[in-house]
Amino acid sequence: MTILLLGSGGREHALAWKMLQSPLCGKLFVAPGNAGTAAIAHNVNISPTDFDAIKQHVLANGVNMVVVGPEDPLVKGVYDFFKNDPELKDIPVIGPSQHGAQLEGSKEFAKKFLIKNNIPTAAYDSFTKETVEEGCKFLETLKAPYVLKADGLAAGKGVLILNSLEEAQDELRSMLVDAKFGDASAKVVIEEFLDGIELSCFVLTDGKSYKILPTAKDYKRIGEGDAGLNTGGMGAVSPVPFADAEFMQKIEERVVKPTIAGLKNDNIEYKGFVFIGLIKVGNDPFVIEYNVRMGDPETEVVIPRLESDLVELFVAVANSKLDEATLTIDPRSAATVMMVSGGYPEDYEKGKVITGLENVEGSIAFHAGTTLKDGQAVTAGGRVIAVTSYGNDFKEAIKKSYQNIDKLNFDKMYFRKDIGFDL
Repeated sequence: MTILLLGSGGREHALAWKMLQSPLCGKLFVAPGNAGTAAIAHNVNISPTDFDAIKQHVLANGVNMVVVGPEDPLVKGVYDFFKNDPELKDIPVIGPSQHGAQLEGSKEFAKKFLIKNNIPTAAYDSFTKETVEEGCKFLETLKAPYVLKADGLAAGKGVLILNSLEEAQDELRSMLVDAKFGDASAKVVIEEFLDGIELSCFVLTDGKSYKILPTAKDYKRIGEGDAGLNTGGMGAVSPVPFADAEFMQKIEERVVKPTIAGLKNDNIEYKGFVFIGLIKVGNDPFVIEYNVRMGDPETEVVIPRLESDLVELFVAVANSKLDEATLTIDPRSAATVMMVSGGYPEDYEKGKVITGLENVEGSIAFHAGTTLKDGQAVTAGGRVIAVTSYGNDFKEAIKKSYQNIDKLNFDKMYFRKDIGFDL
């Protein structure tokens, strides 16, 4: 079959790498892709949110399935666009409906869904420009640190955790009144802070049944020891060593089952990935957030651990027969370390030539922010390359990734040297 994958990051390179291992995948297009996907698939210069251009490409090239990588096209309704178009309605889209994508598109929608379905989560309230002073009073009822979340999509940067009440009140005003995150912070959710260790649980669902994929833990802060600004993710490990069988059973019973049941009860069409951001408080899982796609860089450690045919799983999702499919997982650990542009997550330069990719041995270099220029891979984003390795445990996998990073170079390259430090 001919498949179109939407997106351009490390997540999409990892998905493309895995889908191309399937005998079912005849031809793979990636829109717009990066230098890594260009080497293994066919990049097409189309934005993932340009639905009309996607339609033309799908019809002109006999595409049989569309797999959606990032959240933006899902929140903008690409699933519904296909479903409601007479020429496209029979082409399955792997990703939720626009209604389902609200789990990520609106923090308030997600919190209401969690509470309605009795899924453990932090207490919260939400505020707008008009109620900003009520929000400041609500902050006074909470203990530090204070959690502020922009309601809409803010590219992973719309969550602030602040230790001072005064600073939290100032930031709330900045988000609501001064539109710090644009439209994304027209509404802000304030949550109680949960103290624990975070992990991510990934689920593939056809809206009725589900498969739980390997767990992962990612590292969001730019600096070692989890210091400094939030990023899109500096590295990840899978599985999470502290998520033992007993804890995984709690996640399935208290979080996964009620999530899938809640989608079904609300008649929310959902055929795709659910990313559940969790925090382990004591020995209990609480949900921090939902994403409606795979995380990045967690995809770069979760997908390499799937032994099952990913395209076969997607076909089962499309046909609502996921309960008939089998999921097998590689018992080895995987770890990825992200190499980023100097200055990221603030200002950075693009167009730096990347050298040494041909010397990577025993690891996989997944391209994130790269493009081709005069036949060479150059930097095109803040997060540039994710180096993923297998090991008997996460320490061995991380060591291998660092050994291969030593062979790579681009001007002002930076990476964290302590991925997995807290495990």
